[in-house]
Amino acid sequence: MLNGIWLSFFMAAFAGALWQWLVGGDSEVFARLVQSLFDMAKVSVDIILVLLGAMTLWLGFLSIAEKAGMIRLLGRVLDPLFCRLMPEVPRGHPAMGLISMNFAANILGLDNAATPIGIKAMHSLQSLNPNRDTASNAQILFLVLNTSSLTLLPVTIFMYRAQQGAADPTLVFLPILLATSASSFVGLLTVALVQRLKLWHPTVLAYFAAAALCLGLLITTLAGLSAEALAAASTLVGNLTLFSIIIIFLVVGALRGVKVYDAFIEGAKEGVSFTITLLPYLIAMLVAVGVLRASGVLDAGLSGVRWLVEGFGWDTRFVDALPTAFIKPLSGGGARAMMIETMNNFGVDSFPGLLAATLQGSTETTFYVLAVYFGAVGISRIRHGLGCALAADAAGITTAIGVCYWFFG
Repeated sequence: MLNGIWLSFFMAAFAGALWQWLVGGDSEVFARLVQSLFDMAKVSVDIILVLLGAMTLWLGFLSIAEKAGMIRLLGRVLDPLFCRLMPEVPRGHPAMGLISMNFAANILGLDNAATPIGIKAMHSLQSLNPNRDTASNAQILFLVLNTSSLTLLPVTIFMYRAQQGAADPTLVFLPILLATSASSFVGLLTVALVQRLKLWHPTVLAYFAAAALCLGLLITTLAGLSAEALAAASTLVGNLTLFSIIIIFLVVGALRGVKVYDAFIEGAKEGVSFTITLLPYLIAMLVAVGVLRASGVLDAGLSGVRWLVEGFGWDTRFVDALPTAFIKPLSGGGARAMMIETMNNFGVDSFPGLLAATLQGSTETTFYVLAVYFGAVGISRIRHGLGCALAADAAGITTAIGVCYWFFG
């Protein structure tokens, strides 16, 4: 499937460029396509350099935690849940602890920690995979839950809104939370339907009820905070949690006789080798995304949506924010640029500006996550992984639109 998708990006870009040249008279379109190839290759290297430091750092600390037995201990917390969602993963397997840490980092918005831990978790799941080039059911579920981007405190979006002069930068907090929750739920439900997982099992329902209760308590606690207080609390909790985890790893490792420095170096070396193997996969995906954007295909899709909406006689204000939704599965940086552009053009507190911010926080960059996580373990046959991830994206986008009409009219 991935081969066909990758090829279709280039074919669609070529067809769009031919149209712009022959019909639109744009003789520069092919120059933009070629330039996008080199630009995206450079972006890929820049991303790898940033990821190299994060991977080296976190795999060093994770090596200490593994040798101290803490990853296995953490995995026991979610064992009752994941033994039903991922039945092929044995109870107590180290992957469970890594998955738990990855979800915790994502929920707290700690992207710099979530990605290295997630890649390590994918490697751990790969050790159980009988078909090395084909994604297992457990790997697909893990990928889809990561692309659904369940983040409780999207502080970066608050900061962008503050920079644009928003009266209340956290105004989109609840809309984003509802949209990303819908994305995660639909992603899980879609995978469960394909893999025939029993979500109605009492143990699974108990975990869901506990999560819903915690979510409700969090909303109740944070709803009354000012923008400054919410941002400060989020920054403090996130960073305190992150550094506390590091200290716990070091202290427990030392108490259990682990040579923490040697263990860190061993894990850090592994991080370097992991990261380097990602570069070809990342370049392949990003250059395909780049030519698709440069060819004007995405703009043409937006125009088509506007035409359909007008034909049905619906309100068209949401269409002005759709560039963020269209770009988000392909490029996080591109979607961020589209969000800021929408805020500049229509106003940070306009309906399109509020919707663009909500869309930015509702899902993750699906194709980037797919390239990094599956590329890290050499998987080329992704089975139903992309379809389920895009279903989660669609749920997040449609929920974001509906919620923004509900909250902001």
